[in-house]
Amino acid sequence: MFRLTVDDVFFIRGRGTVITGTVEFGTIRVGDTVQVNTGPPIRVDGIEAFRKRLDEAQEGQTVGMLMKSLSRDDVKKGDVISA
Repeated sequence: MFRLTVDDVFFIRGRGTVITGTVEFGTIRVGDTVQVNTGPPIRVDGIEAFRKRLDEAQEGQTVGMLMKSLSRDDVKKGDVISA
């Protein structure tokens, strides 16, 4: 199980959509699939914390998750990311 409530969303041209927030529960790894609310599965293409690339994020960490296949309009502050 994994859960993160979205704090902010932004788009990096040439990279994709980045969702930021604090991991509330569980662990997520690059390559895992997640859902925005109850939407279709989306692959996590990257994870960063304080400008460092991570292979995984754990409960309590504030992170940014890169999702190339997600449009910025598909997610907003307050949405729940889960796996």
